[in-house]
Amino acid sequence: MTDAELTALLRDTESDLVERKASLADRDRICETICAFANDLADRRRPGVLFIGAHDDGSCAHLPVADQLLTTIADMRSDGRILPLPQMSVEKRVLDGCEMAVVVVQPSDAPPVRFKGRTWVRVGPRRAIATLDEERRLSEKRRARDLPWDLRPFVSATVKELSLGLFEEYLRAAIPDETLVANGRSIAEKMTALRFLDTDGHPTACGLMTLATDVLRYIPGAYVQFLRIDGNKLTDPIKDAAEISGPLPRLVPRLDDKLAAHINMAVIIESGGPSDIRVPDYPIEALKQLTRNAIMHRNYETSNAPVRVTWFNDRIEIRNSGGPYGEVTVANFGQPGVVGYRNPHIAEVMRNLGFVQRFGVGIQLARDLLRQNSNPPLEFEVSDATVAAIVRRRL
Repeated sequence: MTDAELTALLRDTESDLVERKASLADRDRICETICAFANDLADRRRPGVLFIGAHDDGSCAHLPVADQLLTTIADMRSDGRILPLPQMSVEKRVLDGCEMAVVVVQPSDAPPVRFKGRTWVRVGPRRAIATLDEERRLSEKRRARDLPWDLRPFVSATVKELSLGLFEEYLRAAIPDETLVANGRSIAEKMTALRFLDTDGHPTACGLMTLATDVLRYIPGAYVQFLRIDGNKLTDPIKDAAEISGPLPRLVPRLDDKLAAHINMAVIIESGGPSDIRVPDYPIEALKQLTRNAIMHRNYETSNAPVRVTWFNDRIEIRNSGGPYGEVTVANFGQPGVVGYRNPHIAEVMRNLGFVQRFGVGIQLARDLLRQNSNPPLEFEVSDATVAAIVRRRL
């Protein structure tokens, strides 16, 4: 947006597309505003703008806008409290001689967007938690949008193929207790609000991957192929093989258990130390980060190839179909803060289930854990069609 357009919005104290904050003192309120702008309940289909460094009347608050402040605001997008991830930009601007941070939030293609499990909306000057009717209206808005693959409905599937037990588990993880107690909606309405059903009652890809009793019936590639090779080549003997499948709340723990079962511990004897030190050949948390990244980012739409974890004597290779996506390219792959989500709602599910703590940092966490464990640096083989992470054994 141009300076002239932003200045006009800054001065317009009646617009429901604008909010002003003098500082970052109340970060939750700022997140609520971002959430409300993303939901675009009034269906204006225009971005909402948050001016940080301006008083309610538009006058300058004289807030110093340093790089750290901009980074703090940008991190609100990826810390996992606003889901699905909003599309927003953050930059320093000088308007009417006043320095401020300008946050531009685009309307979401897949509302409702929630902050800490609550749906915030804005109509005129009001910012509040959405009513049941308002949430229904937000869900209806998904009909005419070009939805990502993970929200596309499977018309041959029915709600009966989704596990109510798993759904209750997910509700407790994703939605605050007081909201659940006050919620008067039916199971189908709840599933629709959480994007597991479309508005016609058909399970979405995200709903099937999270709750289906038979995921592979509809998404054949939604499993992990695990091979433990007794050697350093694919042609060497196989020690263990498994196809790990199931809905995400069950698949991920099963994969974690398989990885942990194959880690070896070395005993290091320190001279004069109080006891021996046991060190793994691979840090389990690094392997979790990399395998969960593969599950979250892979291409399920046009490839039926599974995520492949091949464990050799000297290395582990984690391969998935689907190359870089969105702002991620072959050239910038793996750089901190560069994130693109092919399956944003599967990412949301994994965050709500506790499998992902924060978005955009998994690779860096894995690198740090490997370095701390004295493993060689993490390697990647990246093409337009596949991504492979190669983890070398601790020497």
